[in-house]
Amino acid sequence: MSGEEGEATRFDAAYFDALYTANADPWNFLKSRYEQRKYKATVAALGRRRFKRGLEIGCSIGLLTRMLAKKVEALTALDISAAAIEAAKVRNTDLSQVTFLADGFLQAELAPPYDLILFSEVLYYLTPDELAAASARTLELLESGGEVLIVSWLGKGHHPLSGDEATDGFIEGLGPAFRRIGRVRKKRYRMDHLRRE
Repeated sequence: MSGEEGEATRFDAAYFDALYTANADPWNFLKSRYEQRKYKATVAALGRRRFKRGLEIGCSIGLLTRMLAKKVEALTALDISAAAIEAAKVRNTDLSQVTFLADGFLQAELAPPYDLILFSEVLYYLTPDELAAASARTLELLESGGEVLIVSWLGKGHHPLSGDEATDGFIEGLGPAFRRIGRVRKKRYRMDHLRRE
C-alpha cells in the first residue's frame, strides 16, 4: 500500500512513535466504547484458565494490559513504540507481574516458553514475509498446550494486509499443531483463539 507521496508506508518504531508524540492516545482507547467492549470480549474469550507466562503483542498505552494481568502470573507487554511503552508503564506502575518492553515481536529478546500469546490488532501491519516470520517465532515461543489469541480489525486501511488476510495467513503459517478453540466475528473485528496440541 502507498503513503501520501506514493511511497510504501514503513510501519516501524519511528512511525508509531510519531503517532504517539502527536497524540498520546491516537486511537482514542481511553474513551472509545468500542475499544472497551472489545477489551472485555478479549479477556472473556480466554475463559477461566489462569496462565503462567503471557506475552501481549501491541500493548499500546496499557489499557488491555491491566485487564489481562488479572489472568496471567507473569506478563510481558510488548510494543514497538517506546512512547507507547512509557505511557503504559506510568499507567500500570502497580502491576509488579508485568514487564514492559519497547521492541518489535520479530526482534525482541524474549525468554520462552509462554503459555499465552496475544496479538492485539497488529498482524495486519506486517508484510507477508514478516507475517510468515511471526508464525515461525510463535512456534518457537509457545509451549504445548499454550494458547494464541488474535484480534484483528476488519476495516479498510493502508496496512500491507487486511485483517482477514493477516489472521488467515498467520494461522496457516502455524500449521497443523494448532486447534481452533474459539472464533468471534463482529462487524468491526474478528477474534481467533487457538491452542497448541
